[in-house]
Amino acid sequence: MIEMRKILINLAKNFPKRLAKKHHDHVGLMTGKMPGKVQKIFLCLDLDWEVLPEVIKAKPDVIITHHPFIFGTKASVFKWDISKKELCEKIDEMGIPVYSFHTNFDEGKGGMNDALSGALGLENVYCNPFNPMMRVGYLPEEMDVNEFAKFAKERFDVSYGLLVNSGKEKVKKVGIIGGGGSRDYVNAIKEDCDIYISGDVPHYVRRDVVNRKFNYLDFPHEIEKIFMPTMKNILLSMDDSLEIVTIDHEKLPKVI
Repeated sequence: MIEMRKILINLAKNFPKRLAKKHHDHVGLMTGKMPGKVQKIFLCLDLDWEVLPEVIKAKPDVIITHHPFIFGTKASVFKWDISKKELCEKIDEMGIPVYSFHTNFDEGKGGMNDALSGALGLENVYCNPFNPMMRVGYLPEEMDVNEFAKFAKERFDVSYGLLVNSGKEKVKKVGIIGGGGSRDYVNAIKEDCDIYISGDVPHYVRRDVVNRKFNYLDFPHEIEKIFMPTMKNILLSMDDSLEIVTIDHEKLPKVI
């Protein structure tokens, strides 16, 4: 077993709360009371009703999620989301605290966007000076933009992506923010990237990308499932006797 306080202190070195996007993000303890020592940790992208049976089966000492379990104060969220309130009550009855690392994990060294860059095999990766959450790096060899899109889809283990190929036909310099960072394509352009990868792109951003003659590759938010193996490795580096349960339960929408 290891002290939970020690785990949080170590995680705070690379993923401090100060990195979380102020005014619109919620990280840290979501509900419950942190235990003194832990042996079994449960990791998931989102804690929801679908994953509850796995939590009951695993009986972990603590749950760590990427997306905040409660996005705001309990009073404000539970006022309109009765289902979330009921799920929180179930978790509290089990005595399992929930802790979330969100945009502080996205931006921090060795976190989400470093892991995604690593999955693509990017080299000489650095933080975008206009938005340090974004990673910018280089492919070992230049690739055709369409071939790169297929390559990235396979590396992120998703069944589809949306490619706006209005820029260069060959790509080498890549900018990326996992999740919903579509509006930051402008910062990728400032860094002279050949293509930008993110998700949750709205129509007007696609049109802007077309008119700027740039390449944008939109992937489902679920590519952030890389959180689980990444956080697992970080935790095991602190204490390899920890029991880490990871659940990848989020299925992509069906393409019709």
